[in-house]
Amino acid sequence: MTRGGREKDTEIAERRCLVTGEVQPKAGLIRFVLGPDSMVVPDLAEKLPGRGFWLTADRAIIERAITKGLFSRGAKAPAKPPEGLVELLEAGLARRVVDLVSLGRKSGHAVAGFEKVKDWLAAGRVKVLLQASDGSDRGKGKLWTPEGARWFGCLTASELGLAFGRDHVIHSALSRGGIADKVIRDAGRLNGLRGQSAVRAGKE
Repeated sequence: MTRGGREKDTEIAERRCLVTGEVQPKAGLIRFVLGPDSMVVPDLAEKLPGRGFWLTADRAIIERAITKGLFSRGAKAPAKPPEGLVELLEAGLARRVVDLVSLGRKSGHAVAGFEKVKDWLAAGRVKVLLQASDGSDRGKGKLWTPEGARWFGCLTASELGLAFGRDHVIHSALSRGGIADKVIRDAGRLNGLRGQSAVRAGKE
């Protein structure tokens, strides 16, 4: 039991943001480590060895860490971020989301196309609704986010299409399960970098 009265096994792992000093669930932060050449290395999979330091997945916060040289404070050693760090993070997170959705498609936990997504919504199967950022607002508004599900608009139609082996995809959905949870985590981080809303609830 913790000081807050919660059972330990139900706790959500938390970390402190290097810039804001706020403690929050680590799903909303990005881990970094220091490479052997004193270069800051993003650890999107959270598996690299070494002392980790964390930043909120927000473009403005990461840019502040770069301009104010705060990585050295987090690493407790001289640390230099690579050129175009924000763009590297954005590309890396987009690739992770695409790869996860692709895994979902191969395992039967993801579908694409307006009618298939609509059928899944009607059947109550949708945990994550993904719609292309550059798709028609009118078309996207015809689908809805079920209660308890998550909506993301962080990928372009061509990026979402990569997950399904197509030139472009506007509407896709994932059912409940581990892959959906991982998509929620990484898509939420990507939204922070691309400045898009992470959740849309209710029928449009």
